[in-house]
Amino acid sequence: MTRIGYFLVVMGLVACTQQPPQPEPPAVVSEQPEPLTEQEIAGKMLTPEILWKFGRVGEFKVSPDGKTVIYTVTRYSVSENKGRTTLWSVPAKGGEPVCLTADVFANCSNPRWEPSGKRIAYLTSVSGDTQMWDMNSNGTDKRQVSYIEGGINGFEYSPADAGQLMYLKNVPVRQSPREMYPDLSATTAVIADDMMERHWNEWMDYAVSHIWLGQTENGVLRSGKDIMEGEPYDSPLSPYFDSDEIAWSPDGKHIAYTCKKLTGREYALSTNSDIYVYDVGTGTTKNITDRMSGYDKYPVFSPDGSMIAFQSMATAGYEADKERLMVYHTADGKIEDLTVRYDNNAAHFVWMPDNRGIWFISGVRATYQVYAVDVATKAIRPVTKGWHDYNGIALAGDALTGVKTKIDMAAELFRILPATGEEQQLTFTNRNIYSAVTLAEVKERIVKTTDGKNMLVWVVYPPDFDATKKYPVLLYCQGGPQSAVSQFFSFRWNLQLMAAGGYIVVAPNRRGLPTFGQAWNLQISGDYGGQNMRDYLSAIDNVAGEPYADADRLGAVGASYGGFSVYWLAAHHRKRFKAFIAHCGMFNFESKYGSTDEYWFPNFDLGGAYWDKPRPHGFDFSPHLHVDKWDTPILIFHGEKDYRVPYTEGLQAFHAARLRNIPARLVVFPDEGHWVTKPQNAILWQREFFGWLDKWLKQ
Repeated sequence: MTRIGYFLVVMGLVACTQQPPQPEPPAVVSEQPEPLTEQEIAGKMLTPEILWKFGRVGEFKVSPDGKTVIYTVTRYSVSENKGRTTLWSVPAKGGEPVCLTADVFANCSNPRWEPSGKRIAYLTSVSGDTQMWDMNSNGTDKRQVSYIEGGINGFEYSPADAGQLMYLKNVPVRQSPREMYPDLSATTAVIADDMMERHWNEWMDYAVSHIWLGQTENGVLRSGKDIMEGEPYDSPLSPYFDSDEIAWSPDGKHIAYTCKKLTGREYALSTNSDIYVYDVGTGTTKNITDRMSGYDKYPVFSPDGSMIAFQSMATAGYEADKERLMVYHTADGKIEDLTVRYDNNAAHFVWMPDNRGIWFISGVRATYQVYAVDVATKAIRPVTKGWHDYNGIALAGDALTGVKTKIDMAAELFRILPATGEEQQLTFTNRNIYSAVTLAEVKERIVKTTDGKNMLVWVVYPPDFDATKKYPVLLYCQGGPQSAVSQFFSFRWNLQLMAAGGYIVVAPNRRGLPTFGQAWNLQISGDYGGQNMRDYLSAIDNVAGEPYADADRLGAVGASYGGFSVYWLAAHHRKRFKAFIAHCGMFNFESKYGSTDEYWFPNFDLGGAYWDKPRPHGFDFSPHLHVDKWDTPILIFHGEKDYRVPYTEGLQAFHAARLRNIPARLVVFPDEGHWVTKPQNAILWQREFFGWLDKWLKQ
């Protein structure tokens, strides 16, 4: 989860007709797909190197007239060890995509349509700081708009006035050590007096993200008004800094935003964020969810401004609580739960033009589909169906545009007809790769659990699968812990890539995963080593009994909670597995509890602190208490900048294995956090991953 932070130098104010000279273009990835070499496609199989040639479709926005979609595509250069993000345009009803920023030799992000639809604005650092630029809708006439000291992190136009906008900018809230001691300008110390001194993969930078209200004059945006002045809080919320947590009212008179107005210890112990509404005219702010104790996020005004839809969790401290679709009525302050009779989550809200309904995305049986709800009756109906994940939607005229993935397809844009659910693919970003490789077949399998439940398991078979042969089998252990094994397409934990390595992949939707109702999701809390681990063993035993599965060549792999799962299974697998791989896994619950960042998570899932009397039962599942039963080779990955599960967890596990004379390997990335994001590190990760599996399961 990377912060959207944007950077450094101060640009002087200049007239709108005077653009700063652009630097000489550096060596960057072309806006067109990098061709696959004959060597890469000789085996017609997906490889780590090919995976990093995928174009990654990201954020998208539909034009005000609903006819055109702009979107981002990120491509990586392994030799340069970096990526480049460009902006593209495609007709909303289908047509040939066009790259709009091929001539901008810096990353472009945050594409936004001017309310008139004539120009497109975006962020880029081509002039030094990250600033707002705009261009004609065909990519011509690019002009710098903002000259804000230190740069900005995002912006949104007022729907009612193209000259008015809000933008995001970092604001210092406390002195840094260098400011405290000016004569020690080279010090790298971090000084903290309270918790949240670090978060996910960053130490605190003594600043927060604030919302500013600005006005363009003659096409230039100068410094505006900080609507959160003096507040030591982030909006949008860290670590995502998602601009969808902020919304303009249709008349431009109000800004609704998400904020968690807590700091330090209180912030680490609670998920209680709220929706605030700022009145542009009076400069006053109102908390509309002050009596709600969990996460409240993602406000969206109805087209007539009379209602605000938002997402809400009821329980403070439970990050995987049901994501409810709520509606706030601006006239009387009444709040309704539109999903009170619905047992799954709701996200990505899009109002219907008549104000009578809302489209949203919900996870159902390990897929993510588009649904519609009637505001008056609360009746909910499905719009789409099939094996796929929709990860975002927007209104495009009389249809919807959505970004969709499948286990065998990276993100692409689709057109959806709301009445029928009929779909039309709009972008084909990686067609050159799909035509050159043979993909694995994915099948759904229903496995009976030890307590008599039906569990959905995805089984991914190697390309050109031959049922008369025997294959090694991998158990994929999901992280989260409450994160569905859906139709996702990952650029590291890629089930297609694992299958292309010659492995049958078993991916269970074990207990503690969403899309199967709240009871199934909640069961895992307080029971980490219990039913969900039995679910894993039920799944692998079921597939291992097939004649084409080699029960003597089983492996288990996973990251985060999946890494913990591997550590736990290593002591309780009863000789099933011949190899394990754990990435950033929890090994010692006491040391992890004492060194993590946010504490609402372990307090809820483990039952409290390890010093509580009696000690919560959840700590009994700590893998370090059971390492005496380890007996199987294990590969351990970790990032030194992982502050959620500190890298010392991986060191402890590696040392425990070697002290017990178990074959083990440790791979540490000093410049990575909970995820491996740099191309060369990621390819090394994959080579070590498959090298370990091949050594113990094939040789």
